[in-house]
Amino acid sequence: MRYQYHDEHIIKSLPENHIFVFGSDLAGRHEEGGARIAQQHFGAVKGVSRGWMGQSFAIPTLDRSLAPLSCEEIASYIDDFKIYTQNHLSTMYFITALGCGVAGNPVSKIAPLFKGISNNVILPESFQVFLEENIQTIYPPLTQSFIHQFFIQYKEETEKNLLEIDGIYKPLINKILDEDIFPTDRYGRNRTYEIDDITYQVKSKIPELYSPENKEQWISSLILIFMEIYEFNEKDFIDLWKGKKILKHPIDRS
Repeated sequence: MRYQYHDEHIIKSLPENHIFVFGSDLAGRHEEGGARIAQQHFGAVKGVSRGWMGQSFAIPTLDRSLAPLSCEEIASYIDDFKIYTQNHLSTMYFITALGCGVAGNPVSKIAPLFKGISNNVILPESFQVFLEENIQTIYPPLTQSFIHQFFIQYKEETEKNLLEIDGIYKPLINKILDEDIFPTDRYGRNRTYEIDDITYQVKSKIPELYSPENKEQWISSLILIFMEIYEFNEKDFIDLWKGKKILKHPIDRS
């Protein structure tokens, strides 16, 4: 089955026959992430937590107290949405990475829930690896050798030099360098706190990684991108840097 994808950058308008699909809370507050964009630009209504509103469609991912719903609960709402899209084939549905932002679920848990959805849906690019065959070649295992080369090149040279790294990592490098993360990411979320936290935890263990000082936040931003794509934490990164482990992409983990 073929799927359509978008690059996940923030949008504030869509063609008339397109609907902005976002993750909501069951109180319908619409205060953060895609929900705020839906309320500001696509007609989402305060107090309405589910379904079609204006040029938007809400799929609950948080409960009334803003605690994350379980993946099973989110799956049930997505299943209902799949039926809805099949019954409205003349409309296109632009799906945000719902459930993966404020709700905090990894993409590897949410993306597969959209398998088999009708072809009038445009999905986040980050979902692709979990929906299609042969895409995982973009995400080779992270090794100490590669990660050292990547960050040393970034620290000492320019992004152009990074693109000269040959081999299986070139598609991944292009993807990493194309990400927006600091100070806000492509969803408009301010990531400063997370970046500062990464700096605090990693710098004490790998001080050489953070020289020169003026690249601290950018280096931690890159670490955050790796952490989110490969779904690991700061300790995993430290172990990777020190050669204690190789980190595989979630789709390759048993």
